Parts: sequence; structure tokens; C-alpha cells
Amino acid sequence: MLLDNEVLIRLTTFAGIFLLMALLEVFLPRRKLRFDRLLRWPGNLSITLVNTLLVRLLFPLAAVEFALEREGSASGLLNFLEPGSALGTFSGSALGICIAIVLLDLAIYAQHVAFHRVPVLWRIHRMHHTDNDLDVTSGARFHPAEILLSMLIKLTVIAIIGAPATAVFLFELILSSAALFNHANFALPVTLDRLIRLIIVTPDMHRIHHSILTHEMNSNYGFNLSVWDRLFRTYTENPEQGQATMTLGLVATQAIEAQRIDKMLLEPLQERKL
Repeated sequence: MLLDNEVLIRLTTFAGIFLLMALLEVFLPRRKLRFDRLLRWPGNLSITLVNTLLVRLLFPLAAVEFALEREGSASGLLNFLEPGSALGTFSGSALGICIAIVLLDLAIYAQHVAFHRVPVLWRIHRMHHTDNDLDVTSGARFHPAEILLSMLIKLTVIAIIGAPATAVFLFELILSSAALFNHANFALPVTLDRLIRLIIVTPDMHRIHHSILTHEMNSNYGFNLSVWDRLFRTYTENPEQGQATMTLGLVATQAIEAQRIDKMLLEPLQERKL
């Protein structure tokens, strides 16, 4: 039933989380924004629309549909156990679904690290870091080339691990919701933030990743589970300049012009130093 209404559920969830985060930003702001939303939101929302249409046009089978198509083949790591084993049909079990979600989350972490460390990928990902403020719209601000590459990587990972469609559906919901949440500019109580970030990436944790300081930007890569940054030693607990006063973005793109959609689309072509 859930999979039958995948698109509606995803759109409704995205809209609901977006609205909630936007309201929290108004009433409980964490930082004072450098630029008015009217100067930044048109570019961020426009690139989100472009990416959505592009994925639908170039990928007739979305990630969930791709997983459904592959379920009958019984291929992938999670399908190595025989259906007659004590765990039953492992890939479709509750445990199999949870493992698939965790592995997909690990793949997103690894992809994010690669987009920072491989020069040609960094050129594409760099656009995400040209946002001089951080709020809920930043969670969907990615270059179309990155969105398409990410989709190809995701489909490859789904095939390799044999992720069941239910796991992919849940992961897609989690990923989009987490991106909106951890980019949002609202204040969590410090004690609550420390508690939540033991498991989930919080806005204060992810904001450090958008620091203008290179060593901070090359840390806190996680989007959902925070364990990967601790496990692979890419975790930074606090920014040197403080959450309220740290400078965000890149040194070369501090002017408001960097928030125009034409500048965003052409960013990979620019020669820049961090």
C-alpha cells in the first residue's frame, strides 16, 4: 500500500518537513542570516525544481521502482541466504530492511567523502557549499550533475546489496527529511542536541561541515546517522568560530551574486581555491 502511493507520500512528507523547519527558523532561529530569504530562496528553490524534473525525465525507473524490478531476481548481498534458512526470506525481513537502510546510509556517507576528495567531483559538489547562509532550502541545493551522479550511485548500491523496495522507500523518506532537518537554521537546546547527535546528525553538527575553514568543511560528512563520522574519524564536535558567528560558504563566493541560479549552474566551470 505504501509503495502504491510512493510519490504522494514522498511529496507530502517533503512539504510537511519543509514547512515545519521553515516555521522553526522563523520562531527559533539559531543564527542571524546574512542575506534576506527573498535573495536566496528563488535560486535554491529553482534548482530543486530543475533537479526534480531532470531525474523524472532521465530516470524512468525511480530508486523504489528499480528495487521492485530487481526483487524477483534474488540477486545482491542480502539475498545470499537461502529462503529456507532460519531467517526466512532475509532481504524482505524486518532485519534485512534495517540492514539495507544502514548500508544505504553508509553509501551516502562514502559518496559525500568522495565528492570532497576527488577534484572533478568536488567541482560539482562545490555548488552546495557556495550558500553563504544555511537554512531548510540548502538541504535541496545541489548541482543537477551531482543529483544525476548520485542517482546512478544509488541504483548501483541498491543492485549490489539487493535492497528490498520497502527499505529503499523508507530510506528515500529518511534521506530527504534528514537533509531538510540538518540544514535548517533553528535552535535546539544544547543538551538535546548532544543527545540526538549520538544517533542522528543535527543542524549544529552539520553546520560545521559548511564552515569556511577547510579542515572543518572536510568533516561531519554524515547526512542521517552520525556514527560514520565517529567511526571513520571525520567528526568535529564544535566549530572554532562558534555556531552563531562562524562564517559559512567558500572564500571566493561570499557575495550575494553566488546565490543566482545561473552562477550556481556554472560553478563547476570556475577555477577556485578553497
